[in-house]
Amino acid sequence: MPRAYAALAALGLIWGSNFIFMKWVTALISPTQTVFLRVLFGFLPLAVTAWRAGVITRSQLRHLPHFAIMSVLATTFYYYGFVAGTALLPTSVAGLLSGSIPIFTFICAWLFLREDRPTARMAAGIALGFGGIALSARPLEGAGGVPLAGVLWMVAGTLSVGVSFVYARLFLSPLKLPPLALATWQTGLATLTLLVLTDFTGIGAIATDHRALLGGVVGLGMLGTGGAFLIYYFIIENLGPVQASGATYIAPVVAVIIGAAVGERITALEILALALILGGVVLIQTSKRVVMPRLKQATGS
Repeated sequence: MPRAYAALAALGLIWGSNFIFMKWVTALISPTQTVFLRVLFGFLPLAVTAWRAGVITRSQLRHLPHFAIMSVLATTFYYYGFVAGTALLPTSVAGLLSGSIPIFTFICAWLFLREDRPTARMAAGIALGFGGIALSARPLEGAGGVPLAGVLWMVAGTLSVGVSFVYARLFLSPLKLPPLALATWQTGLATLTLLVLTDFTGIGAIATDHRALLGGVVGLGMLGTGGAFLIYYFIIENLGPVQASGATYIAPVVAVIIGAAVGERITALEILALALILGGVVLIQTSKRVVMPRLKQATGS
């Protein structure tokens, strides 16, 4: 059990540090090239682990359309939204916006799955979360605030991954496939898609900065994607999905701390925005824990 909690903390640190790596890499190459490197070097350790575990089978090919859709929603577009947003925003702001993923996931689940009956606490959580998102754009600073396009790209990325959870629940969960197999198919197909879509002109510029090169290949790819998937599944197996989601609380805090460490301006507004977003997540998740047993009892499940 201590190893599982250590893995939880490590996952939060990995996710939280991704934003500074994105900033370094996008200073030299395009967002699309950055996503390609991240996905490619995330796929490689997953493929090796999946091959050694024997979880990839030929029979899974019949589910290829579902894997392809998930590769877009939960990898290609999700990562692109975060990379494009981080390229425009301070890493601290991009990181705190990533904390809204559980809020968008809940909204998508409620809209399409209708599993949780809305409560006043859930509504308050959503309102707090969106208040934090709005504050992160520093609206009181006018033209001197953060670029709105960066905020919108981050929101697009969080919305994409929120929809992916709903899609996975509807079409992949019933298949009972190993999570490692799903992650490998997802990142593998995303790698092929990006190989076709990416303009590789100038990608060699990343080799001129060893910090950016290591950040992109090791930080974003091997650790931030491949390693993060493996750690996440280890945590789910040992602590369950509810506690595994605790890493989403750690990552924004880590991103803000790293932003301050590299000299970014952290104002009271960023701290308030972070508190609102995380507070909204807490309200929504604690509401779900209270409501779900009632729903199960009412449906006889």
